Amino acid sequence: MPAAEVPVSVELVRRLLDQQHPDLADLRVEVLTNGWDNLVCRLGEELLVRLPRRAMAAELVAHEQRWLPELAGRLPLPVPAPVRVGQQTAQYPWSWSVVPFFPGRTAARSEPDDLWSAAATLGGFLAALHAPAPPEAPVNPFRGIPVARRADGVLTALAHVDPADRAAALRIWEAATATPAWGGPPLWLHGDLHPANILVDRGRISAVIDFGDITSGDPATDLSVAWMLFTAEQRAALRQAYGRADDATWERSRGWALVLSLVFLTHSADNPLMRGIGERAFRAVLSEQPASRHSP
Repeated sequence: MPAAEVPVSVELVRRLLDQQHPDLADLRVEVLTNGWDNLVCRLGEELLVRLPRRAMAAELVAHEQRWLPELAGRLPLPVPAPVRVGQQTAQYPWSWSVVPFFPGRTAARSEPDDLWSAAATLGGFLAALHAPAPPEAPVNPFRGIPVARRADGVLTALAHVDPADRAAALRIWEAATATPAWGGPPLWLHGDLHPANILVDRGRISAVIDFGDITSGDPATDLSVAWMLFTAEQRAALRQAYGRADDATWERSRGWALVLSLVFLTHSADNPLMRGIGERAFRAVLSEQPASRHSP
């Protein structure tokens, strides 16, 4: 895990709250997670504080602060739109957020009880999210782009997998990169949609979190989540609920699932949860025949 570029702690959170949001300063503060990008603290019963620990993460938090309040109202699932924004100080160099706390566990740790219903729910969520983005929307050099631009990473990673799997994966990769590129306007994307960013409460998908990589571009990037959580039949249910993934988009989404599975497998030696997502997605990609040649 990258080292924090500035010291972050519960004590810092308390000082920032006291200075900028004193009406929240008496609430209990407890560390929930100290991850790659952010220190996340529970704040009372209903809130979280997200405090960037790296400059790169601070830019992502700024994207959430700018765009999530605008998008949240038209999405069918809760998302962590900030309810308060903190400013940089002499003690801390970046803006930070207070966001709602959503109960539940991630789908990577606790799958929905009914995966068919979950597939339809997620397909509907993505259909609502994937609207045309304005010109000033964030652009990510790694997500939402033509999938063929990820070729170097894919081919490098495939050199380290079992030769039998490599041959099958190469056929899938060639099919994905041979499809027409996205020809529509850049659409809003979550940018990092996988089971660890989907919350499940009482057996049902209850929220989608961590929009730090929010971007615009090809919707196939987000649709790759279909291979990370669902069977082939359940993927078809997601595609039907989504309603507008033509064959080329669906083929590219499988290519993106291959891309991301290899990223998770290559870079998660110290993160068994993400490695498990990568292994599951890789097997799902390899087990399925090329997309059927019909539109939903």
